[in-house]
Amino acid sequence: MENEIEKQRQEVALFRYGLIGDLVHLPPGSPGLYAKIREKAAQDYRIPRSRRTKVAAETIRAWLGQWRTGGFDALMPKPRNDRGRSRTLPQEVADVLLVIKEEHPDFAVRQVIKEALAEELVPADQILPLSTVHRLLARHGLMTKRSDDPMENDRRHFEFEKADDLWMSDVMHGPAVAVDGRRRHKAYLIAFLDDATRVIPHAAFALSENSEAFLGVFKEALMRRGIPRRLYVDNGAAYRCHHLELVCAKLGITLIHARAYQPQGKGKIERWFRTVRMQLLPLLTPDDTASLEALNRRLWGYVEGEYHQSPHRGLGGQTPYDRWAAVADEVRYVGPGCDLDDLFLFEAKRKVQKDRTVSLNGIVYEVDASLVDETVLLRFDTCRKGRPIQVWFQGRHVHDARIVDAYANCFVKRSRPSWILEPAAPPAEKEPRPLSHRRMAPPPQSGLRLSDMVQTEVGERDDHENKKEDR
Repeated sequence: MENEIEKQRQEVALFRYGLIGDLVHLPPGSPGLYAKIREKAAQDYRIPRSRRTKVAAETIRAWLGQWRTGGFDALMPKPRNDRGRSRTLPQEVADVLLVIKEEHPDFAVRQVIKEALAEELVPADQILPLSTVHRLLARHGLMTKRSDDPMENDRRHFEFEKADDLWMSDVMHGPAVAVDGRRRHKAYLIAFLDDATRVIPHAAFALSENSEAFLGVFKEALMRRGIPRRLYVDNGAAYRCHHLELVCAKLGITLIHARAYQPQGKGKIERWFRTVRMQLLPLLTPDDTASLEALNRRLWGYVEGEYHQSPHRGLGGQTPYDRWAAVADEVRYVGPGCDLDDLFLFEAKRKVQKDRTVSLNGIVYEVDASLVDETVLLRFDTCRKGRPIQVWFQGRHVHDARIVDAYANCFVKRSRPSWILEPAAPPAEKEPRPLSHRRMAPPPQSGLRLSDMVQTEVGERDDHENKKEDR
């Protein structure tokens, strides 16, 4: 239950950060800041855990101030102080009024109240003052007039000024490579491109285009070229995962998703992919595609040795390295206080079996016996296979799981009841009785002496033995 509540709080905080993500890097009081906030307040959103679709401008300003003060954790919702007490407008009534206004934008405040009472959506004895309802609707941006003119597609050329102001990322289908020296598997090129300098922070071929492969390349790019202010990605499942949103929020990166079916916004990285297809892929040899590692070595040799060193037409004849050196004065590199390894760990819930084991990706691990029948959280790194699997329970790190060694377990002493006879517990001591009431034990009999034994002659013993044989 606690994990579910924490997940809900993270979901709400991620929505709030996504709304203010492009504003957090602007200093307070920047020109046009309030205009951008009003534009955001005029749009519709799918708000987690709410039926409303509007966010008031003052609410957006409050979220922005909370992020500047306490970072991502400050955006997590806190329990209400008035929980359990009645308010002027109960939350159920407020939700009904907001839904009616959203469904009928032309309704005046009186018509909204009349509709709610006529449909019996609110209690008949509920008092709905005009000023209170108007303030509620205005707070959520439902009292402003909206233009019916369709928004035109504006596709003007753009280019940021500083390095790491914006990164673009996308995936390209690559050649087939040998896996385990036998069968061949298609490779996917996952790449990041800096908008201002055209530098490739990192690019790598992977056997899949899922979130695990994408986050592994993203982590390497952060270590090489710093932390970008914005990340512009596609709408695929790998870019919509909760883990990516959480990583970007904790690092202060604004995650931007391109509009569906409009690849024109990623023209720069699409142009780089075309360069790779024209200049690199035709020159690959069988040795380059003999393994994924060999293919990535050939790719990075091309990126560092040729692409970064060649004049770029979009940079006015400068090379990407020259432009990076000129505008990289505001790059935010990963500091010692930021543990990227821990931040990029994947998580999976597992129930501990009776034999104190859990299974992850086809491998059986052994955990502490006290966790049997409990649900634990496993945190692991998919890029570094040798890194230990962390076992978390009730919000704390218990220990690291270890791979089951079935042979070694044959010699482990089990905890079971012992079959060795043990002396019974001594009887309870009683008070001594007087000597007159005691029964004295008889004296022990003396043993036989050698002189008391009957002596027989040797002949008699022989006769006795012969009679025994005759029998």
